[in-house]
Amino acid sequence: MTYHDRNLRPAEAENERFWRKRQHAAARRYLLGSALAALWVIFSIWMSLPWLEDLGNLSHPVVALFVLTFIAYVPGFMNAFLLVSLVLRPSSRRKTPEQWPAISIFVAAYQEEKLIGKTLRSMAELEYAGPLEVLVMDDGSTDATPQRVRECEALFAGLPNKTLRLVREERNRGKAAVLNHALQLASHDLVITIDADTLLQKDCITSLVEHLEASPPETVAIAGAVFVANYDESWITRAQQWDYFHGIAAVKRMQGMYYGTLVAQGAFSIYRKEALIAAGGWPDTVGEDIVLTWSLLREGRIVRYAEDAIAWTHAPATFGGLARQRKRWARGMIEALALHRPLLTMPRMRTQFIWWNLLFVSIDLTFTFAFIPGLVLAFLGIFWLAGPITLLVLPLAAFWNIVIYRIQTRMLRRMDVAMKKSLPGFILYAFIYPLLMQPVSVWGYFSELFGRRKQWN
Repeated sequence: MTYHDRNLRPAEAENERFWRKRQHAAARRYLLGSALAALWVIFSIWMSLPWLEDLGNLSHPVVALFVLTFIAYVPGFMNAFLLVSLVLRPSSRRKTPEQWPAISIFVAAYQEEKLIGKTLRSMAELEYAGPLEVLVMDDGSTDATPQRVRECEALFAGLPNKTLRLVREERNRGKAAVLNHALQLASHDLVITIDADTLLQKDCITSLVEHLEASPPETVAIAGAVFVANYDESWITRAQQWDYFHGIAAVKRMQGMYYGTLVAQGAFSIYRKEALIAAGGWPDTVGEDIVLTWSLLREGRIVRYAEDAIAWTHAPATFGGLARQRKRWARGMIEALALHRPLLTMPRMRTQFIWWNLLFVSIDLTFTFAFIPGLVLAFLGIFWLAGPITLLVLPLAAFWNIVIYRIQTRMLRRMDVAMKKSLPGFILYAFIYPLLMQPVSVWGYFSELFGRRKQWN
């Protein structure tokens, strides 16, 4: 039975009724969150009227309104909506299938000799009852990546439900090309993508499948939870630990509540193969996972988030590496917006988050060219662009960070997962990290605008 077959068995019909009730509850939560966020914006505007007038006299009223809109009003609305959604979040639901489905796992690899052995060893140790077919798609690596894969073949040889296959490309063709090749080779109806530097928690596949089994019938993809494995490698990885643990996790949880997680990330997500084929597979873009996810959403499908299906990625350890990664993410978002503009007008709750992505361009530009220079002026006692009113955003940010910390910590405790946390990393994440990442995003936007060269690794 496919995900669009409406001749449902009694158990499936009961599941659909359950999710229809959940969707109605989500709509009420969505309206309440929007209303409270709008009230917060009204309060912010009222408080900022003297500042708006002064800034308008110094520049121009339109310039003043634009600056305040994107450094105070819009971020305030987003923070308020996120906070309400997290506080009113529904309980997570998992369901054990009658029979554990067979899964094909794609590992796209290019010059990954350092870490792919660890990735495959973590896959050999997975606790999953169904058959697993692991396809390592080597995209023309010139290092020892193929040798490291062959060294792991012995780990899989004695396992009854796991197979490992290395597929080598003669030349480097790009990530989308090798993933689409894997899609042609896959033996099973469910597909999981894993980055070659990602380590898997032993029960993460079980969790993904149970979330998919318990999801609405239209669900075709579920993003797993990705945390940082090498958090203690450098100051930049310590900051990223909190970005993944707090920021990314909070946003994905919120989007999943409204049945529209915007990125089923290539690092760790599960898909229905027929949905991938119907969408044309992975597009040849910088942000292939972003554009693919939006293709699924555009078809009216549901993409969700499994907060307790945990994988560990090796984050960039240098600022240069992080900047290049986040530049690719920014370019991927612009690609998705350009290719899937109709999503902006679809009557769905998730449409708001598509608009948020569009607004991020203006937010990042305003922060880069107005707020950051305004901070420099503020230290000199000149509060033209960054003044006391901007502090109104801080309580909301503090509250939702406290809420997501409690949610995430309880989840890890429930899953019996140990995770050391860096306090200096949190300070960097809270106060320095955004000031670095927003100019990087602007760099990505301009790179896409001017058609700079695209590469995936």
